[in-house]
Amino acid sequence: MVGMEGHGSKHDQQTFNVSLDMHQQGDSKCFDDDGRPKRTGTLWTASAHIITAVIGSGVLSLAWAIAQLGWIAGPAVMLLFSAITFITSLLLTDCYRTGDPLTGKRNYTYMDAIRSNFGGNGFKVKMCGLVQYVNLFGICVGYTIAASVSMMAIERSNCFHKSGGKNPCQMNSNMYMISFGIVEIIFSQIPGFDQLWWLSIVAAVMSVTYSTIGLGMGIGKVIGNRRVEGGTTGIIVGTVTQTDKVLRAMQALGNIAFAYSYSFILIEIQDTVKSPPSASKTMKKASFMGVSVTTVFYMLCGCFGYAAFGDSSPGNLLTGFGFYNPYWLLDIANAAIVIHLIGSYQVYSQPLFAFVEKNAAHRFPDSDFVKKEIEIGVPGLHPLKLNYFRMVWRTVFVMGSCVIAMLLPFFNDVGGLLGALGFWPLAVYFPVEMYIVQKRIPKWSTKWICFQILNISCLLVTIGAAAGSLAGIVFDLKTYKPFKTNY
Repeated sequence: MVGMEGHGSKHDQQTFNVSLDMHQQGDSKCFDDDGRPKRTGTLWTASAHIITAVIGSGVLSLAWAIAQLGWIAGPAVMLLFSAITFITSLLLTDCYRTGDPLTGKRNYTYMDAIRSNFGGNGFKVKMCGLVQYVNLFGICVGYTIAASVSMMAIERSNCFHKSGGKNPCQMNSNMYMISFGIVEIIFSQIPGFDQLWWLSIVAAVMSVTYSTIGLGMGIGKVIGNRRVEGGTTGIIVGTVTQTDKVLRAMQALGNIAFAYSYSFILIEIQDTVKSPPSASKTMKKASFMGVSVTTVFYMLCGCFGYAAFGDSSPGNLLTGFGFYNPYWLLDIANAAIVIHLIGSYQVYSQPLFAFVEKNAAHRFPDSDFVKKEIEIGVPGLHPLKLNYFRMVWRTVFVMGSCVIAMLLPFFNDVGGLLGALGFWPLAVYFPVEMYIVQKRIPKWSTKWICFQILNISCLLVTIGAAAGSLAGIVFDLKTYKPFKTNY
C-alpha cells in the first residue's frame, strides 16, 4: 500500500512536471513576461499609430500659422518643434521600463511611468494625470470640430458648384458633429489600443492622402499665380493692429505645437510593441520615421499653402475655400480628413478609456456591470466582446465631447489652446524630468543645465501660445450664438 502511494506520488509528480512545462510553453507563446497577453506590435504598426496621431487636422492650419510668422520664423519654428518633439520622444521611450530595457518593470501608461520615476501618488503624478486626460478629452473635442468643418466643406463645395457661386451656402455644424459622434460611439466599443492597428493604418493612409492633395493644390496655385506670395515677417502691421499681430503670432505657436502633439500617448503606443528587440529600440526607430514623415509633409503643406495665399492664408487650408476647383478633388480630400479623424479620435481616447475602466474594475471587483463580457458572434470574424460599463461610459464620453464642440466650434483657436496646454507639461517637462531621475543626471551638470534651459524656453512658448489662443476664443465668442450660428 505504501509502495503504491510512493509510485502514485512519483507518477503525479511527473504528470505535474509535464503539465507545468506545457503550460509554460503555452504561456510563452500567448503571454508576456508579466502575464499579460503577448504584444504583437511592430515598427510599422507603431509608426502608423504615430503618423495617425501626429499628422492630424493640425496640418491644415500650418499655412495660416506661417502667415502670422513669415518666411523666416515660420519654417524655423516648425523645424524647432520637430526637433524638440523627436528629442523628448527619445527620452520618453527610455522610461517605458524601469531598470533594464528588456526585463525591467513595464510602465503601461504615461502615468505609470511618472509614478515609477517619482514614486507613489504624489503631486507630480496627480498633476500629470489631470493635464494628460484633460488634454486627451480636449483633443477629441478638437477633432469633432475639425471633422464637422470638413463635412460641411464637402456639402458647401457641391453647393457652390451647383449654384455657380451665387448661393452663400451657409449651414450649421451641429448635425455634422452629431453624425461624427454616432460613428465614434460605434468605434469606441473596440476594447483596447492593441486592437486599433488596422484603423490606425487606414487613418495614416488618409492623412497622407489629404496632405498630398493640399500640397498639390498649393503647388498648382503657386504655378498659376506665377509668383510666391507672403513676406519675410508675415502679415503686416496695418493690415492688423500691433496687438493682433503679437496675439496671432503666439496663437500660431500653439497651432504648430498642436500639430506635433503625440508625446502623451507614446508610452501607450510603445506598450503595443513586441519584444525582443527591446520596445525602446523599436519605438525610437518608429519615432524617427513618424516625426520625419510628419515634418516633410508639414513643411511642404505649410510653405506651399503660404506661397499660394500669402497673408490671406485660410485657417483651414482645405475648408477655408482658398481653393474652389476641382471641387471633386476637394471632396476627396475632406472625406479623407473625416476618415482620418475617426481613427485619430480613437488613438487619443483609448488611454483615457483604459484609465477610467481600470479604476472602475479596481473599485468594483465583483460588479457584473463593470467586469462581465458579452460575446456576440460575427460571421467570418472573431466574436465581438461587449461590456455594459464600457458601452455606457464611452457613449457618455463621446456625447460630452460633441456637446462641448458645439459650444466652442472654433477650429484654429481651440487647436492653438490645446497645443499650448499639452506641449510643455506633457511633451517637454515630464519626459525631461523622468529622464533626469532615471539616468541620475547630477544637478548643475552641463547636461542638467541644458535640459533646464529647454524646459524654461518651452514653458514661455506655452504661456504665450495659450494667451494668444484664449484671446482668439474670447473674440469669437462675442459674435457666436451656441447651437444657432451658421457658417
